[in-house]
Amino acid sequence: MSGPRVILGSTSYYRAELLRRLLDDFGQRAPGTDEAAIAGEAPADRALRLAIAKAEAAGDGLDDALVIGSDQVAELDGRLLDKPGSSERACAQLAASSAREVRFHTALCLLDTRNGHRTTHVDLTRVRFRPLRHDEIARYVARERPLDCAGSFKCEGLGISLFERIDTDDPSALIGLPLIALARLLREAGLELP
Repeated sequence: MSGPRVILGSTSYYRAELLRRLLDDFGQRAPGTDEAAIAGEAPADRALRLAIAKAEAAGDGLDDALVIGSDQVAELDGRLLDKPGSSERACAQLAASSAREVRFHTALCLLDTRNGHRTTHVDLTRVRFRPLRHDEIARYVARERPLDCAGSFKCEGLGISLFERIDTDDPSALIGLPLIALARLLREAGLELP
């Protein structure tokens, strides 16, 4: 690949796997960003703020890179659904989402450290859950262990069986990195894709 190197400002396995769909060669840097919520901050604004912060933190000290920052915020009726961290919390999140719509705001920031220019995008994905029984939820959580996923599911795996529908412009956004927008931003920054 000619041109600037590409750095993913994340250590997320899921985001790295998505980026491999576009690029064979990229680096990863842990941004070490404080992800604390700010009172009254809208979910989409939080996702965008954190995506920008991650790109800037991961790009610190680099002068010839395109740095990708991304963040996703899930909300149910305006309430944030963070990564559950435990099976009990995952089951509770899924029970609350049963027969409801959960909105996922997936933000992207591409920082060009050669000139300090940054471009951003926020994708909105609406996920409609089917009615879920408690035994289905328990089996799902035990099998897939979605403890590090906002919303307590992995749509790229068995989690897809929990839904009635997904409404989105970019199906990769729900996994954590909106590739359609990212491919456009990388092309605008001078990379040849495909």
